Amino acid sequence: MRTSNTLRRAALALLTTGALALTPTALADTGSHGPAWRGAWAASPQSATAPFGPNWSQQGFDNHTVRQVVRVTATGTRARIELTNRYGTGPLRITGATVARTAAGSAVEPGSVRTLRFGHRPSVTIPAGETLLSDAVNLPVHAFENLTVTLYLADATGPATFHSFSSATSYRADGDHRADLSGAAFRETSSSWYFLSGVEVTGGRETARRDGIVAFGDSITDGVGSTTDADNRYPDELAERLAAAGRPRAVLNHGIGGNQVVNDTTWAGEKAVARFEKDVLTEKGVGTVILLEGLNDIGGSGPSFPGGPTPEVSVNQLIEGHRTLIRQAHAKGLKVVGATLTPVGGSFYETPVNEAKREAFNTWVRTSGAYDAVVDFDRVVADPADPDRILPAYDSGDHLHPNDAGYHAMAGALDLDEL
Repeated sequence: MRTSNTLRRAALALLTTGALALTPTALADTGSHGPAWRGAWAASPQSATAPFGPNWSQQGFDNHTVRQVVRVTATGTRARIELTNRYGTGPLRITGATVARTAAGSAVEPGSVRTLRFGHRPSVTIPAGETLLSDAVNLPVHAFENLTVTLYLADATGPATFHSFSSATSYRADGDHRADLSGAAFRETSSSWYFLSGVEVTGGRETARRDGIVAFGDSITDGVGSTTDADNRYPDELAERLAAAGRPRAVLNHGIGGNQVVNDTTWAGEKAVARFEKDVLTEKGVGTVILLEGLNDIGGSGPSFPGGPTPEVSVNQLIEGHRTLIRQAHAKGLKVVGATLTPVGGSFYETPVNEAKREAFNTWVRTSGAYDAVVDFDRVVADPADPDRILPAYDSGDHLHPNDAGYHAMAGALDLDEL
């Protein structure tokens, strides 16, 4: 990437307006039917689980306030927040919610706290399995600003739909602290996002553009191994690179750590061929998707896979899974960029069989012509002296996930003219 400097935040003015949407596609998007909305931030929902240590998803919330910080990658004059109960076991009551300009940590900037409304009401109940959008707020949002979304959950929620690996800090307080400026009440932290699955914007010069990018995949797209709260996942770095080149585009991250293309898992979300329609094809203003997924299909049948082994996946099955994703994307008019799978040498996935599968799949990615374009992430992060391993300078330490420098290199490898 030519630069990784994050653009400075601009001031936000928040006023509530708009109309309720019971699903992400319920509101009209263009022309005479309403404003043209586009995704500015996203996270793929997962069912409650805790494979790597405690989080708040399984117990859920009861008289808690949850405060979450996200960084948007699109500019607009109005915004709305997407909340999800996709994997809830019963109705989810949002007693109240606010959005504000982020200060530091769990604090927000004075004068910026505004109430979110849902159908002009300050509270809402989301049925199990459903997703909804808040009313629009007059919100001059600039790309690379941090927004703080605060949810007050007065009633017991049951297991929470969440996103496990956020590479960001979320905060929790007992009682109702949705309007607090200070973060003093938020004494608990988590590295996951809860119920929050999207931010959309409209207005401004980019309104009519359908050029957003979805990065779709597993933990390497999700940013596992990157620095917490630094926004150094490869999709973040790509968005910054595009802006620095004078070609700003929203980049939405729909990676799930541990996710597989053809197998459902107990802890890492629905298989990609099932969740792609719900996570990607519902996004507003998107024109391109980057597909980087398959390492967990290859390695998941081994004894080291969290939650227990999943069914073995052949190279042909993995290829057919990718062909299914490509067909789904093309049917919606999306351009597809295929990515080679990064090295696993020295990691718990390394076996001769797994390496042979990875190399065979990568050969297909490079030569099949199935995608509209290809990015060779494998060769970008590999050690030239030992191509089956990640270059030490790019290794987060587990020999599987890149570090900040590795994600920077991945973003720099993408041909901006092919996106």
